[in-house]
Amino acid sequence: MAGTKRASPGDEDEKKYPISDVVLTEEDAAKLTQVRKDLQRAEVILERNAQIMLTPVYQKRRPVVKAIPKFWPIALMNHAMFAIHVQHKADQLALSYLEDLWVERDSKEPRCFTLEFHFKENPHFNNTVLKKEYKYVPSKAVADEKPDAEGLTPSALEFSWEQDVKPSSMKIDWKDAANALTKLYPREKGEDDDDDPAESGSFFNYFEHEDDPFEIGLNITNEVFPEAVDYFLGEAGGDLDSDDEEDEEDEDADEIDLEQPKSKKQKV
Repeated sequence: MAGTKRASPGDEDEKKYPISDVVLTEEDAAKLTQVRKDLQRAEVILERNAQIMLTPVYQKRRPVVKAIPKFWPIALMNHAMFAIHVQHKADQLALSYLEDLWVERDSKEPRCFTLEFHFKENPHFNNTVLKKEYKYVPSKAVADEKPDAEGLTPSALEFSWEQDVKPSSMKIDWKDAANALTKLYPREKGEDDDDDPAESGSFFNYFEHEDDPFEIGLNITNEVFPEAVDYFLGEAGGDLDSDDEEDEEDEDADEIDLEQPKSKKQKV
């Protein structure tokens, strides 16, 4: 008969047993909570062990990549999110003097770190090293905690980046105050004057401001630094969509004044 809708197989079962009606018992909830804690604990241990094994490899890599002209500027600019905050040509020129980049992990809390940018003599600033520290600032109760057999404390499992970490800032010693990039391109607040700036301005604001609203430090430390060779070769990331990949064919449009090598990855 026209207009009559047939019921799909299983409709009645769905009405009788909807997923939303599942009730989690207190006992099962407690078991799931414990599972999550066990997984979190294992992840913390794995991360700490990984850093112990990786640090010597990074140290061995350090002089090799330092000898390659503009290795670090190219690797950084091949990270799509980093490149967004280095759009000014003056920033790119200053960044081209970067000869070494290093991440120093906190010995007590390896998830915290100091990011070091080492520069050659350049016409922009007198600093040879620009640093930003993400300092571990635990609560006073941590001092009374005793680590277990694997060196973990309750606070280590309850680590919060927002609550336990304080980023630092430093004043850049610009050679010409009138051409200080952070003055020429300051961070700009949005119309609502909310916490996050609408415009990041010069990349070097990253050092002169404590906060890191765009998570530049985390992107560099967790993505670019461990995979630096792949980023340098253009073989890491995958943040660009197909339209961006087509635009890469136009070398003049994509040139960033850093003499980037062509990606070795073949297009499909």
